[in-house]
Amino acid sequence: MRRTAVSAACLAVAATVGLTACGADTGGTGSAKRAAEKKGPFAGMSGGEIADKALKATSGATSLRIKGEVMDEDAGLISMDLAMDTNGECAGSIGLGGQGKMEMIIPGGTVYLKYDEKFLRAQSKGEPAADVQSAVDMLAGRWAKTKATSDGAKETAAFCDLDMVLADFKGVHSAARRGGTTTVDGTPAIRLTESDGKEKYELYVATEGKPYLLRVDTVGKGGTSEPLTFGDYDKPVKTTPPTGDVLDLDKLTG
Repeated sequence: MRRTAVSAACLAVAATVGLTACGADTGGTGSAKRAAEKKGPFAGMSGGEIADKALKATSGATSLRIKGEVMDEDAGLISMDLAMDTNGECAGSIGLGGQGKMEMIIPGGTVYLKYDEKFLRAQSKGEPAADVQSAVDMLAGRWAKTKATSDGAKETAAFCDLDMVLADFKGVHSAARRGGTTTVDGTPAIRLTESDGKEKYELYVATEGKPYLLRVDTVGKGGTSEPLTFGDYDKPVKTTPPTGDVLDLDKLTG
């Protein structure tokens, strides 16, 4: 397999930290802004201070689930639904717009993967037709397993390391602007906004309990939105290995 799927997933997560990268806050600063926000959640704090607080809380989570979509110039619309923790356990799926989907379960030292036919054909583009068909016949719609340390699984296993995923959330300083309060999946939240070139970002932070990130929307040309939601903080990741017809790739290559 080429690196497209894992690289695309990394891009999807990287899109969430674009909010903290280099946006410009064109609103007021200092006392003028603070005076307008003396009441309600995060009273007296600027949007940037709230965003920094949210990123610090989120980077300290022991587990979380990331779900949503992001547009990539090469892969198209990428969808992802992944739960992961700081022990490297992970479960969920990654889909490439028009190019199929890959499911994964990583309970520890073993990686379980399942590809649909469209994904296999897209990732094998340019290979001999007979080899592509052989891969489809062997793998499509079927769970396969391999050691997390194997060459074919290292990148997937590394991506599911929550410490690595959240590393870019640390030590940043945002210039976000405050917005109004709302709810995200029933959780009270405050909305923050920031821009970076032609793209705009909307960040939703929990106003009750820990100030975790709840959602990040990337608003592109034409007002199209690509939302990523964050949830299931500090909850166990369900990584029950599949049973039945599971192909052992290590035995095939051993």
